[in-house]
Amino acid sequence: MPSNFQLVARTGHPSFLDLPWETPLAEWDSPRLVSLIRGISRHVVRFVEYDGALYALKELPERPARREWTLLRRLEGQGLPVVEAVGIVTGRDGDMDAVLITRHLEYSLPYRTLFSRAAAIVDLRTHLLNGLAELLARLHIRGFFWGDCSLSNALFRRDAGALSAYLVDAETGELHGQLSDGQREYDLDIAHTNIVGELLDVDAEVGLPDRLDPDETGAEIVARYNALWRELTREETFGPDERYRLDERLHRLNELGYDVEEIQLDATPTGYRLHLDPLVVEPGHHRHRLLRLTGLDAQENQARRMLNDIARYREALERREGRALPESVVASKWRQEVFEPTINAVPEKLWAALPAAEVFHQVLEHRWFLSERAGKDVGIDEAVRSYVKSELPRRPPERIVLELPADHS
Repeated sequence: MPSNFQLVARTGHPSFLDLPWETPLAEWDSPRLVSLIRGISRHVVRFVEYDGALYALKELPERPARREWTLLRRLEGQGLPVVEAVGIVTGRDGDMDAVLITRHLEYSLPYRTLFSRAAAIVDLRTHLLNGLAELLARLHIRGFFWGDCSLSNALFRRDAGALSAYLVDAETGELHGQLSDGQREYDLDIAHTNIVGELLDVDAEVGLPDRLDPDETGAEIVARYNALWRELTREETFGPDERYRLDERLHRLNELGYDVEEIQLDATPTGYRLHLDPLVVEPGHHRHRLLRLTGLDAQENQARRMLNDIARYREALERREGRALPESVVASKWRQEVFEPTINAVPEKLWAALPAAEVFHQVLEHRWFLSERAGKDVGIDEAVRSYVKSELPRRPPERIVLELPADHS
């Protein structure tokens, strides 16, 4: 072992001292080596196992290794989806005198598994394209220029119903205070070129599924990114009586394939400024989450709309009380103070043949249309009254009284 050999490893992980660091990575014959499907890499990458945990080892010169180690640690500290950098080895012989050690992302899916002709997870491809677009947008918002965005440099994982893309290679990255439009567009151009090239490689090796065109797929990711970027960064301020515009914003993100679990509104002299953090979610996620939070069983689109209303209710409740509230507490209060009074205010004749979740969904739809037409938020009690009148045109309107928490309307 070289005398100037140095290994730095974060606590909570193996020491890695039993590995043959004096030998080039490509020549290793360690019993800890495991073989995994991975993307294209300009460097030698090997995987080792310790007690069921997998680690990726990438061999490269010391200067870029230290730089990537620092970048990954900083991005992780900002809560961004990146692989965990756990160690770095320096002082080895040769030009590739360093090795970066990262924790392999458990249950992750490399793109080659999903885009090959024999792939069985066809339904996930669209969600993964959204996932990569979301990752790039989130990195750009934080001022990170990737410089080598590609399918090979990301891994994809299902995580509590979400489908997330994780950055696994930051060697060419740069962290700035803010990116210019030119930097973002250049990063997108690189991403488009890389993605088309990678899919052409897959097509040449094992074949792509029918009707999957590499050029169209690369362009689709760019289009998805641009649509998401506009929704995330578009400055929008609205007054307390224009909350329907929040519903419009959530609608647009939902149509793009993204979900929003938290809403942040910052008070300004002219109203409220909206901040959203999108997630890509797999089919069935909303239904399961609503059932877990409220005990209500609904179809996927109904559940998505109701969860949006819970998020909206939570923002108003926390702002009124001046403190953060547990999601389970908010969901319980929403059911007692919003959902059940709304259902009880609708005559049984209208919902006897429909699930309560569908009735509530229809009321929310009706409220949104009324608010858009009026140019202000009409409130849920007014929406119920109008909904009943429109559904029972030949019956005299019934008096409906709802006791709702302040500011939710």
